[in-house]
Amino acid sequence: MTMMRGFFTVGFWTLVSRVMGFLRDVLIAGALGASPVAEAFFLAFSLPNLFRRFFAEGAFNIAFVPMFSKKLAAGDDPLTFARDALSMLALVLIGLNALAMLAMPYLVWAMASGFVGDERFDLTVLFGRIAFPYILFISLAALISGVLNSAGRFVAAAAAPVLLNICFILALFAAQRLGWDIGLTLAWSVPVAGIAQLAVLWIAALRAGFKVLPRWPKMTPELKRLAMIAAPAALAGGVVQVNLLVGRQIASYFEGANAWLYYADRLYQLPLGVVGVAIGIVLLPDLSRRLRIGDEAGGQAAFNRAAELALLLTIPCTVALIVIPSALVSVLFERGAFLASDTQATALATAIYGLGLPAFVLQKLYQPVYFAREDTRSPFNFALVALAVNALVAIGLSRYIGFTASAYGATCAGWAMLGCLWWRARRFGPAARWDAQLRNRSLRIFLASLGMGVIVWITSRAVEPVLQMEGLRVLGLILILLVAGGSYIMAGRLLGAFSLAELRQMMRQAD
Repeated sequence: MTMMRGFFTVGFWTLVSRVMGFLRDVLIAGALGASPVAEAFFLAFSLPNLFRRFFAEGAFNIAFVPMFSKKLAAGDDPLTFARDALSMLALVLIGLNALAMLAMPYLVWAMASGFVGDERFDLTVLFGRIAFPYILFISLAALISGVLNSAGRFVAAAAAPVLLNICFILALFAAQRLGWDIGLTLAWSVPVAGIAQLAVLWIAALRAGFKVLPRWPKMTPELKRLAMIAAPAALAGGVVQVNLLVGRQIASYFEGANAWLYYADRLYQLPLGVVGVAIGIVLLPDLSRRLRIGDEAGGQAAFNRAAELALLLTIPCTVALIVIPSALVSVLFERGAFLASDTQATALATAIYGLGLPAFVLQKLYQPVYFAREDTRSPFNFALVALAVNALVAIGLSRYIGFTASAYGATCAGWAMLGCLWWRARRFGPAARWDAQLRNRSLRIFLASLGMGVIVWITSRAVEPVLQMEGLRVLGLILILLVAGGSYIMAGRLLGAFSLAELRQMMRQAD
């Protein structure tokens, strides 16, 4: 019940954040389109987010959350451990920021060498130096989020990312009203958002009884163990980021491609964030606690019901991204500086990313199975396999199919990573295996989603003229989505994929 309540809490606030993010991206698309300024800003913003995977929800928190959860359950002075971890993390990040300021041109070259020689390079260096300090604030905020999540307090940690989107939206309005440079204003809003998120989470932790204040770092035995666990995860995160670098490098040689891939990424990140990330955040501390007390049956039930819920929400989203990408992209983004040609390119990338969505979500489900057991080495080895697959596909196909090779590479790498995680997880016994109910339901969910896809395709063709009308296109998309939801619920009930009584029970457990 606690895990389900946490999932719905995190899922709700993640949905709010993603919807706000869509509004943000719609405004950015209208103001900048796929221009050099847009490409420069998106790449500059990705720099702190790249390192964030190491120091925020990445390697550090992967190691920190299970250790803190176990200390909290045992009453083994968890607050002192949190303070030591925060202090050491802050010291490392301050040093990283200093290095990044000096090495920013080299970082930009490493991510997008295709920018060299045109205005995008200098703009990215400038925006990158402004935005990079975000990594300090958001990483400390992520650690405090781990403290709150481990204590079963999910609201503040789940709601804090909304502040980032609010800052972006306010910055866009201010720039357009006051005549400020839009790219610079967006860049400055990044560290401001980080400060706001850190402040909100620190206050929430204080109210929860966790006064997480920094002090001069000391390398305690617990921090040494934390570092030993985090190191392989950091290497795995590094490999994942190299995967992203491969895609960005290829895209940098095609004008507008980094922007197209960014907008497509935002579409598939909605279900990934609401479902996959929410399950990962809630499942990791829950599994850690159950393993500590030897509750293997409870761990298996938590894993399988989380997997069932993930598939229930993810598979229909996958079908929709593949069947109606043009409708989604044109209605959401095509206005102002975002042209019809941008819609075509972004829609193609969206469909390709959609093929990999189930793999990306299920990775979020399987990874906590390893991290709860403090096994971070296996995911690192699997990440190497995914890197090889990504490089082979993306680099090998780029000369033939252009920028979409980046999207195909990411999708193939996602499925390769999931395959490795699934195969190796068999050694954990029943706790990581699909039970009979999950196997039965997953097939029915797949068939219900296919039926929905057919109906949605027919509906989209019927209302296609409406999608071209300026005043009615939003209503046309809403109609398609309502038909999608209704047809999926009907097909799911007829095929026995789920029942409304079970969904109502889940909602009651979330109250």
